[in-house]
Formats: sequence, C-alpha cells, structure tokens
Amino acid sequence: MTIMDKQATFSSAQLLTTTAFSTNTYDLSVARDIGVGLDDLELFIIVPVALTGGTSVRFDVVTSANADLSSPTIVLSSPVIVAATLVAGYSLLRIKWPVLSAIADMKRYIGIQYTIVGTFSAGSVTAGLILDREVQVYYASGLNLGGF
Repeated sequence: MTIMDKQATFSSAQLLTTTAFSTNTYDLSVARDIGVGLDDLELFIIVPVALTGGTSVRFDVVTSANADLSSPTIVLSSPVIVAATLVAGYSLLRIKWPVLSAIADMKRYIGIQYTIVGTFSAGSVTAGLILDREVQVYYASGLNLGGF
C-alpha cells in the first residue's frame, strides 16, 4: 500500500506547456532532516495525460529560500526524457529520497522544476513523496495438484 500525503505532493495532474515549477512546495521550516529515519521516502513522477507537442523534459528536485521556488538550487536531476516516452501512465523516478540534511546549502522549501524543450500542447504530471512503494510481484503457483 502506498502512503501519500497531500502536503508531500508537489504536482497533482499539473498541466505542463513550458518550463515551470511544481504548483506545491514542501516547507522544511526549521527541521531540515527529510529522508532520515527507519522508513524510506521515495520520489515519484507519473504522467497521467501524455505530453504531446514538445521535445523533451528534465525533472529537477530543487530547493529555495522562497515558497515560489525562485532562485532554486538543483539537488537532483533526471536525464532528459524525450516526449515520445512520456505517454499516459508512464512512471519515472521511483527512487529513494536522498538525505537532504547533508547538503550544505539546503533551503527552506523543496519542489520540482520541469525544464521543457519545445512547447507541449497537452499533458500533465503528478509528482511527490511517498512512504511506501505500491508494487506487487506475482509468482507461479507452487501448489502441486498432480496426485489428486
């Protein structure tokens, strides 16, 4: 089961056309140790509606002293992802959240910067932090019915 928190959601089906920041930021306030503890946080980015018309996107985790993420410092970057890959349902960056307290210039707010090449005519992303990954692994049955 995935445990999500609205406050830890950076974008919820956010429409992307040109380079932008996530519509929501996470306020670290005074306590800036995020990702430290027994449970692993994961960053996720999902494409609910295919991104079309543009060329590519790079997803950057940023930190800033301002809630609008102006003057950001990039903490983590994805590779550049071509638009043809960003189809509906595409999930990327399911990675463990780094311990950010180790970064010397960590600011009060964190969020996502979407660096876009070209102009998208349609498409959206949902991004945030989750506490647990929603994954199921299915195996072949081990039940032997041969003797019945």
